[in-house]
Amino acid sequence: MNEIVSAINKIVWNPGLVVLLLGAGLFFSICTRMVQVRRFGMMVRSLFSKKRGADGISSFEAFCIALSGRVGTGNIVGVATAIAFGGPGAIFWMWVVAFLGASTAFVESTLAQIFKFRHSSGYRGGPFNFFDEGLGKRWLGVVFAVITIIACAVCLTMVQSNGASSTMHNAFPVSTLTSGIIMAVLLGIVIVGGVKRIAKVASIVTPFMAFGYIALALVVVAYNIGDVPAVFKSIFTNAFGINPVCGGIIGSTIAMGVKRGIFSNEAGQGTGAMVSAAADVPSPAQQGLAQAFSVYVDTLFVCTATALMILTSGTYNIIDADGNMLLANAPELGNNYAAFTQNAVDTVFAGFGSQFVSIAMIFFVYSTIMAYYFYSESSIIYLFRGKNPKRERLVIRILQAVMLASVVYGAVREADVVWQLGDIGVGLMAWFTVIAIILLYPKAIKALKDYEQERK
Repeated sequence: MNEIVSAINKIVWNPGLVVLLLGAGLFFSICTRMVQVRRFGMMVRSLFSKKRGADGISSFEAFCIALSGRVGTGNIVGVATAIAFGGPGAIFWMWVVAFLGASTAFVESTLAQIFKFRHSSGYRGGPFNFFDEGLGKRWLGVVFAVITIIACAVCLTMVQSNGASSTMHNAFPVSTLTSGIIMAVLLGIVIVGGVKRIAKVASIVTPFMAFGYIALALVVVAYNIGDVPAVFKSIFTNAFGINPVCGGIIGSTIAMGVKRGIFSNEAGQGTGAMVSAAADVPSPAQQGLAQAFSVYVDTLFVCTATALMILTSGTYNIIDADGNMLLANAPELGNNYAAFTQNAVDTVFAGFGSQFVSIAMIFFVYSTIMAYYFYSESSIIYLFRGKNPKRERLVIRILQAVMLASVVYGAVREADVVWQLGDIGVGLMAWFTVIAIILLYPKAIKALKDYEQERK
């Protein structure tokens, strides 16, 4: 099983996908004239539009749902994994992916507003509609929707659950099975309430958890402030294979940075587009700007906070593709990547690191799986659009049961297999989404020009 999953993962995440994601981000940055820099002020202001119509959620609520989907295990375990297999230089490539990915997120979220459709629960849409209404290929829309359901409801849900249960097990005398059951119960309470309840919970939990985590990270980094210049030097030299320790793993450095960056910020994956479609806003470009900013918050703020904690504290190891230890700062950690972050906090707050990171992880995972449910539900609504509403509701109930089971099952599975399954899901969605938005991007550029002219 492990060998099969690994082989599929290598096929999906071949160098072509890395080039496609980076190339698309650069292409959209040029086409939008660096909208992620030029319109940074607009990006921030667009978040504080809490007005919404009767048929959708506000731009701020959509931002919070999307951010809750982005801020998860990728920000703690994912960053630690990137450092373990790609060295400190992987963080540089995560930054590159975030900067370029902000323009990709703008394009996909703007297109989601353009191609959204009305449902009894509010507006819905996403890449499946890009293929259907934008390109006239409904069968591709159906394929993408099915991939999304499998990836988000099963694979990625197991990844999140596994990360949370492992950190809880490290910090408290709680079995992984117990952690999984508790998370499933808490998740079930929210998802049965539909998109409005998810939006309400996300708008409260997400800002609280993100700012609280960053605040603690700043304290840890301040404690090791003298090491910060050396850490940044290490990030940049390792990014290009200059450092002799990591000189031989430059390919892994770039691949891990891109892979973990996409897993974390989801730019080009299509999930942010599904949330954006649910927003009821005056202009498609306004929602595109809001989602572009969520990429910055996820990677440049939260992921960087984790990376600086780990690197300034020195609580990490570096391993090559064959499992050989290149650098053993903390050999007792083995492949327990969550412990990289937990031990970093412990260097300042002795005995508190494991508990804090595990609690933060629970918040991160809880909000992320809520977002995964929304993506999966939107895909089902698309598949049953214009068909039997009773059958649609039945399938949604089945989806809820499958997701809750995935939470429990993922909690007790081995981490490596679960992460590879998650990577396969992310990679397949990215292939479909990026190709679709490359074909449809002129509509997003026109929407941006219209919005800028209107603002003038």
